[in-house]
Amino acid sequence: MKRLIVIFFLVPVYVFSQQQPDASRIHQRLKKLGVLTSVLYMAAHPDDENTRVITHFANDRLATTAYLSLTRGDGGQNLIGPEMRDQLGVLRTQELLAARRIDGGQQFFTRANDFGFSKSPKETFKIWGEEEILSDVVTIIRQYQPDVIITRFPPDERAGHGHHTASAILAEKGFEAAARADQYPDQARELGAWQVKRLYTNTGRWWNTSINENTPGVVTLPVGGYSPLLGMSYTEIAAISRSQHRSQGFGSAGTRGDQPEYLEYVRGQRAEKDLFEGINTTWTRLQGGERIQPLVDKLIASFRHEAPAESVPALLQIRQEMLKLSPSVWRDRKLDEVEQLVQDCLGLYVEATANTYQSAAGQSVRTTLELVNRSSTTVSIVRIVARGLGFDSTCSVPLKNNMLVNIKTTKTIKTREFSSPYWLSEPHSIGRFTVQDPRLIGQAENPPAISVSVLYNVGGQVITITRPLIYKWTDPSRGELSRPFQVVPPVVVTLSSTVLIFPDTTSRTINVTLVATGNGTVQGGLRLEAPAGWKITPNSIPFKLTFRDEEQVVSFRVSPSSVEETQTLKAFAVVDKAGTFDRSMQNIQYDHIPTQTLLPHAEARLVRVALKKNGSVVGYIKGAGDDIPTALRVMGYDVLELKLEEITADNLRRLDAVVLGIRAWNTQERLKFYMPILLQYVEQGGALITQYNTSGGVDASLLAPYPLTISRDRVTEEDAVVTILKPDHRVMQTPNKITQADFSGWVQERGLYFPNPWDQRYEAILSMNDTGESPAKNGSLLVAQYGSGYFVYTGLSFFRELPEGVPGAYRLFANLVSLGKKPAAPVARKGSKRKKQK
Repeated sequence: MKRLIVIFFLVPVYVFSQQQPDASRIHQRLKKLGVLTSVLYMAAHPDDENTRVITHFANDRLATTAYLSLTRGDGGQNLIGPEMRDQLGVLRTQELLAARRIDGGQQFFTRANDFGFSKSPKETFKIWGEEEILSDVVTIIRQYQPDVIITRFPPDERAGHGHHTASAILAEKGFEAAARADQYPDQARELGAWQVKRLYTNTGRWWNTSINENTPGVVTLPVGGYSPLLGMSYTEIAAISRSQHRSQGFGSAGTRGDQPEYLEYVRGQRAEKDLFEGINTTWTRLQGGERIQPLVDKLIASFRHEAPAESVPALLQIRQEMLKLSPSVWRDRKLDEVEQLVQDCLGLYVEATANTYQSAAGQSVRTTLELVNRSSTTVSIVRIVARGLGFDSTCSVPLKNNMLVNIKTTKTIKTREFSSPYWLSEPHSIGRFTVQDPRLIGQAENPPAISVSVLYNVGGQVITITRPLIYKWTDPSRGELSRPFQVVPPVVVTLSSTVLIFPDTTSRTINVTLVATGNGTVQGGLRLEAPAGWKITPNSIPFKLTFRDEEQVVSFRVSPSSVEETQTLKAFAVVDKAGTFDRSMQNIQYDHIPTQTLLPHAEARLVRVALKKNGSVVGYIKGAGDDIPTALRVMGYDVLELKLEEITADNLRRLDAVVLGIRAWNTQERLKFYMPILLQYVEQGGALITQYNTSGGVDASLLAPYPLTISRDRVTEEDAVVTILKPDHRVMQTPNKITQADFSGWVQERGLYFPNPWDQRYEAILSMNDTGESPAKNGSLLVAQYGSGYFVYTGLSFFRELPEGVPGAYRLFANLVSLGKKPAAPVARKGSKRKKQK
């Protein structure tokens, strides 16, 4: 069982079409076969890792290298789309895996949920559960067995984020605990204790500007080397890797030439000049390994790039010697490497494809197994196993040089586990995911929904190749594409909105869409379930779907409770002879990651709240990606989503208000050229609501009517006390009277990147602060009358609160949007826009 766990951790699952490595990369992997040492890099979030260091160790030093990210980045922002929270965590997980496919590292996670910015490790540990996450860290250390751990951050306030600091603290505690059998003893009995040789910190220039290669006790890494085998410098590779973090805007330019990284001692044995000092990095670290080292050295020396298959006999000899060794992480790790090298040297292509990208248990799927041996070496297939399809067959299929073999079958899907991220299969807390199967802790993603294993004979040895079942198609503009095959419910159920606002007791129609996921008839009844005080009519609606992807839309009438409250509406499809299914489907599709399928429960937030609004048509200008347009429609507005070239006086004249998406100033570089038109619209009585931006590259003097400066002020406690500084201001009174109660139930944070300072013509409406900080965070909501209208700048996190159905956030946002409906009397504008800031 131990080896299975190790394999899950160490073998990446490639869901894009296979790419056969060229001979130079095979040569590099042969050299790596002779190196037995490992490094674990550790930090808090996706994009925290230093890809220069990971690339250096994985490709220059040829060490087994991995990155442990404590979280999946669920609490961050998204520059490329609308995904937030759990969905963003899935996207950023895949971006990390894309980065590791480039820099050669492996990827681990703990169960910690990124709940948003944290100002202290104390808060972080309180929300995460320090013992639980430390247990995960120790599990990963004991399974992976690194010789060296490197942290990205120091264990104090210099790290700049509570999660960052916590990652360094957990690294130190994990270093100590993993070596003690009395720490997590059940885990230690299964995995064994593990003593890491040393722990160092990869010092950042932002907290230590004076560090250099002459600093006492510092180990310098020359990460800027060039690889003739790869044809790139390691820093060029690292830049491509880092650029996979597209959702965070971390595109990086490659660099060349000598470049250092600095490591500072934390725990364990000190190193004088090299991080691997005192560590046996050869096969002689294993009992019996002395027989293997000369075989590997000879193989590397004799490798011919134009004839990789000539190395297969030597690889098989090495494999045979490996099998004689006692089981260990290194034996199993290198056994996987040598088996992959045999396949690569043979040019052996194995791919399993399905005729569809998804189907349900009990339904049939047509599969094709494509096999090609692109060498003159004798190879034959002896067995094919696909347990998820109930297929297990012995055979004798010779694979002749470059002769394509296709094996086609039609089988019934046996597995009943849905293809949804394992850490999202159960409800989770703010701080930690629920993972029922402890074997999954640490894994980056689910094992494939269905795998096909091919056992082949070469040189008298039987080797297994396992491939995920995928779906392939050809796009006219992009060529051949693929995505993972998914096991899904026979019918998925989607409510028309995930948040349903009821401003009074009037009932409303709710549409529900049912979609069949497989062939064959699926029929039954759909029902909605609401809590006491809410009424649903009718009780159930019959449905019948007869072919894949067929949709049926049904309508229910929902009558709200007479009291203001927030509840949950649930949808259930009762399928004849198959059971009850309550899953919707969400797909995350970008060209830099495999398509991801999420199957959350078919639910919607029912919000009964006294909500009034003025106006009817709102314009929205896209920023980094938020779901504000959906929220505005839920409130009853017609939303016109404007491209920049559509910002004209005629178009704006139709609108009661205009909303800028989050970070619009950051992402829409040409927006500054359209601001005169927008400000003229405000001057004539409109309302312009500007959501938060970051200060990088922003000249606020071109984007606002009066000067303001964006700072890093933020309030991370979602329940922080809010003081209403201007209770009589129109924005607090019309059309909804805003009180302290409207700031209850907020999620993740109050707001971020508040302006500070600002021109005196802005009025600060609210004041708030985190525990222990001075009550000076007054820039969360600034309102300035400009001509007959209003300009609003707000760092309040409406982009998080509105999709979560927070009642008070809806009421306050309705007031902001309503500012432009009844223009105030014009005010004389005296002096320059750039009047002295306070």
